[in-house]
Amino acid sequence: MSSLLPDGISTLLFTALELMAAFFIFAIGTTAAVVLVMYFVDRNQTKQTIRRNYPVIGRFRYLFEHVGEFFRQYFFAMDREELPFNRAQRSWIYRAAKNIDCTVAFGSSKDLTKPGAIIFVNTPYPTLDEDAVENSAIIIGPDCPTPFSTKSIVNISGMSYGALSKPAVRALSNGAKLAGCWMNTGEGGLSSWHLEGGCDIVFQIGTAKYGVRDAQGKLSAEKLRQIAAHENVRMFELKLSQGAKPGKGGILPAAKVSAEIAAIRGIPEGEASISPNRHPEIKCAGDLLDMIDTIRTITGKPTGFKAVLGSPDWLDELFTEIKQRGAASAPDFITLDSADGGTGAAPMSLIDDVGLPIRESLPLLVDKLVAYGLRDRIRVVCSGKLITPSAVATAICVGADFVVTARGFMFSLGCIQALQCNKNTCPTGVTTHNPRLQKGLDPQDKAVRVYHYHHNLEREVGIIAHSCGVREPRELRRHHARRVMENGHSISLDRLYQREHV
Repeated sequence: MSSLLPDGISTLLFTALELMAAFFIFAIGTTAAVVLVMYFVDRNQTKQTIRRNYPVIGRFRYLFEHVGEFFRQYFFAMDREELPFNRAQRSWIYRAAKNIDCTVAFGSSKDLTKPGAIIFVNTPYPTLDEDAVENSAIIIGPDCPTPFSTKSIVNISGMSYGALSKPAVRALSNGAKLAGCWMNTGEGGLSSWHLEGGCDIVFQIGTAKYGVRDAQGKLSAEKLRQIAAHENVRMFELKLSQGAKPGKGGILPAAKVSAEIAAIRGIPEGEASISPNRHPEIKCAGDLLDMIDTIRTITGKPTGFKAVLGSPDWLDELFTEIKQRGAASAPDFITLDSADGGTGAAPMSLIDDVGLPIRESLPLLVDKLVAYGLRDRIRVVCSGKLITPSAVATAICVGADFVVTARGFMFSLGCIQALQCNKNTCPTGVTTHNPRLQKGLDPQDKAVRVYHYHHNLEREVGIIAHSCGVREPRELRRHHARRVMENGHSISLDRLYQREHV
């Protein structure tokens, strides 16, 4: 071959081949050295049995464990199998947020014989488009100096700035303004990013009282007035408990406590922020009503509380106390969270095993309000995996006035359910404070997606309502839906809950 090439080219070719051979020998040698070091380390470490018994090879076990959840999500789980949200639910939200065709073809992939499945009762004479009406407006806190009136059925649930990134909060604020719905601050306080879009805001007061606490961590009347001075702060929500972690305060990892977030919350920078299990001042129903009255009197705005229901007995105590004091002492609204609600960080024991799901707790709450004559006085807001039209419509049928969702709007921002909310590594920029990862989330673009998700969600809830023969979703009642029972037959919700709870 060398005789066919000029001497200069032949020399270069052989030199290149020699370099390549040297590189491969070096690479093989380096790899062998690395493997030997790993073998030595694995054999002599004592923390992981698999690595000690199977040096080097045993490391693949931990790699496969880490990537397994991602492979299951994309390759192995069927459309209706995944938890906490399956692919069919996520895909609908992605399409709704992008405002592309939300229809499906061929037939339903939902098992309509599965116990617990909800079936809506269509009428042979559905509502015509020209007979449909807009969502009715509901007034919350009509006796407050500054009551709040809104038509929006679906609203953004509490997500703190700190748990969420800055671009995510900005997108939600601007999107909520476009959609005409409210945005709950979560317990992390009010930031300028919440205010940026000019949307209606519900200020949540958690057990640590972030944003409205004094130097001792107690409720500050002065800071309450400062928050209430913002015209678009419409209501105050006293958080007693959260569905994903009842009996446990909020958890914000130290990596997320930046100087800005520390200043907003009134806590030390760079230290993990763990809220108390409950408000120290609230030990009974009377204390709860006193706190609500204090906040409402200082702010002049509707005030309610958020809780996940465990034993329903405390509702009897609360409503009895209200009846004794008078209806004016009642909270203006109750936000009922479900045991399968979401969070950025919580113990698995609480996420999995504590509290009642919304399908059981919502009818309990509504029926007790009716029994005590308080249903017209206290508005009911519910949350907990209510991200699709059928879930929202079911809640309205059972008796909710409003639905709030956090994870539904997170999906509209681009969340892929990577299950890394408790870390600073969210790949979509929704729950991370890593500037590199945040760059992928454009607030202007995602604000429009928030609007489209809200619009299409409420539109399809309206489609269900019209199929049932009512003019708008808030006219839905329990007899418009049925639940599939263990024997495969369905029963009307009005009969089901009458039998169980009355």
